[in-house]
Amino acid sequence: MQCMVAEGRLEVMQVYKLLQVVRARDKPQIEKMARLGVPNLINYSEPEEGLSALHQSAEANDADMVGFLIEQGAVPNLQDKRGRTAAMRAAELGHYGIIELLGSHGADMKAVDTEGRGILFYCIYPTEEHLHCLEVALNNGADVNNISHRGKPVLVLACENAEECEEMCIDLLDKGADPDNVDEETGRTALMEAARVGAVNLVRAILQDFGKVNDLDNNNCHATHFAAEGGFLEVIQILSAYSADLDVVSMDGNTPLHLAAMGGFADCCKFLSQRGCNPKLKNIEGLVPRLIAKNFGHKAAMKELKKAETLYGKYFEGGEANPNEPWALTLHDWSYEHEEKLRKAFEMEEEEGDEDRPGPTVVISKDTFLSILTDSGAPVDAEKLEKIYAAHDKKREGKININDFFKGLEYLQKPFVASSYGPKKKKAGKGGKGKKKKGKFVLPFPICTVPSDLVQRRSDGGPPHFMIEQYHLFTDPDRFSRDLPPVHPIVDDSSWYLDEPEKAYVNINHCVKRGDLESLSLALSQGVPVDVYDRLYKTPLMTACSSGNYQVAKFLINQGADVNACDQFNWTPLHYACHAGQASIIGLLVRSGADLDPVAMNGTTPLMRAIESCRPSCVEQLIDAAECLVESVKDDTPSSLRLT
Repeated sequence: MQCMVAEGRLEVMQVYKLLQVVRARDKPQIEKMARLGVPNLINYSEPEEGLSALHQSAEANDADMVGFLIEQGAVPNLQDKRGRTAAMRAAELGHYGIIELLGSHGADMKAVDTEGRGILFYCIYPTEEHLHCLEVALNNGADVNNISHRGKPVLVLACENAEECEEMCIDLLDKGADPDNVDEETGRTALMEAARVGAVNLVRAILQDFGKVNDLDNNNCHATHFAAEGGFLEVIQILSAYSADLDVVSMDGNTPLHLAAMGGFADCCKFLSQRGCNPKLKNIEGLVPRLIAKNFGHKAAMKELKKAETLYGKYFEGGEANPNEPWALTLHDWSYEHEEKLRKAFEMEEEEGDEDRPGPTVVISKDTFLSILTDSGAPVDAEKLEKIYAAHDKKREGKININDFFKGLEYLQKPFVASSYGPKKKKAGKGGKGKKKKGKFVLPFPICTVPSDLVQRRSDGGPPHFMIEQYHLFTDPDRFSRDLPPVHPIVDDSSWYLDEPEKAYVNINHCVKRGDLESLSLALSQGVPVDVYDRLYKTPLMTACSSGNYQVAKFLINQGADVNACDQFNWTPLHYACHAGQASIIGLLVRSGADLDPVAMNGTTPLMRAIESCRPSCVEQLIDAAECLVESVKDDTPSSLRLT
């Protein structure tokens, strides 16, 4: 039911006033306006989007106001200009309580918007709230087979998002959604979309609900194409269990095996080639799967495909008898998929004949075996079942071990059974020569950095002080350059016609390493401390000393940098200068009053670091500077070496 859109000035003014008082939850004023205003004002909508008072309350998740408006005569099925009811707008926002309330007051859950989408389309979002919305809508009669005007069924839309909305898809199937619904634009079914995202449980649910397994989309792609492209082996195994055709050729000449090779999924390549995919078939580009895997550098897949080509040439082209017949493989995949169901059926049948039998059923009679498989819909005829039975009852005792049947090793080779695709068990290690010794345990030593909660931003909300604004030379490069600078600053009028460059912040120590004195000067003029620590507890002067930048070190000292500042290891700038072997910077620090003998956390002094650097000039400079302090230094310190 479409809303009555306000048209005249009086109606428009009253509708906007009503929306305002509804938002303010002013019930007396709402009653007054409903009584004295334009007739049926409560069901009028504003002229822009067609928003009514009920729509607004539903979006706000205000259940009390929704109930009050319905009491005042609001119709639950009002639609806005896009055809959305209040329930749809509530569902889009996950307000399941509102949907339940509207449903209890007779809201039509089968209503559709202008695009033909019902309320279920608005529930397909990956949250618990939207799942509850979908359940409430289904309980109130929403159409599970709703198809939009563009031809997309709601189940297909849900399956497109099955990676996050798998439970919703299964709920739709449980409520009677047709698993064979097709998207008219792409030709894709719900099964194809579920296979594309690797939703194993959903694929199983669709096939158990008798969904068609061999449908093709507009590009002639099968559900197996989508599963192989994503490398979802378990999905391919389920499709094979339901007798899917795994060797379908798409419009571009690719089989599922080509797509598995493209992704490098070795297990998928192995399984598909065993189940009938032709490994020697060329696509539209003239490439077989092995060459595709080679082009993409997938060595494991290429190895499996080479084996597949050998076996294909041997059994299908060479004429030799295939010990792993296609029908036997299909039966094995089917029994592997339905193992739990079949075991229960065997169990019940045997219990009726032998009530005193203790423990689970392992051995059953021939009649039980054949009848249960036939009744359960085994994908082979009676003659093939007789062959399977004969392969297990070699002693002709009239009995069969069902554990052996489910393993499949009596009628298939080991690499072809489902258990060969499980995780490999590690063999127990043997003592002696082959046993490797464990390497020495190395305790990881974390890098000491300033914790994030201690990194304070600037008072104006800017970055931390160690991130400084980079200086930009604001001039016209077409008129001036480094080789042709302006004669006088007043000559450069670039700022009158150029846009000012955006601010960029860089680590202050990066500027120190590059010798960017302009950016450093700009930062200090903006109040950045000259001894600011970065995330690694390093000051700019320490970085200048370790990188050997004399001009920057001199500039920082002239700006008041602390020559005796320490990092987290108690290293001073003199430690860094000695470690880097920078004799000129050592002299600068000494002349600036640096302590000659500070001890680091591990007990090292600058002289020890100078000796490690193998720079005699650095060692001599420290010793010469310390001669006046020799008497106050202990005999066992490195400074006393000069006395000997």
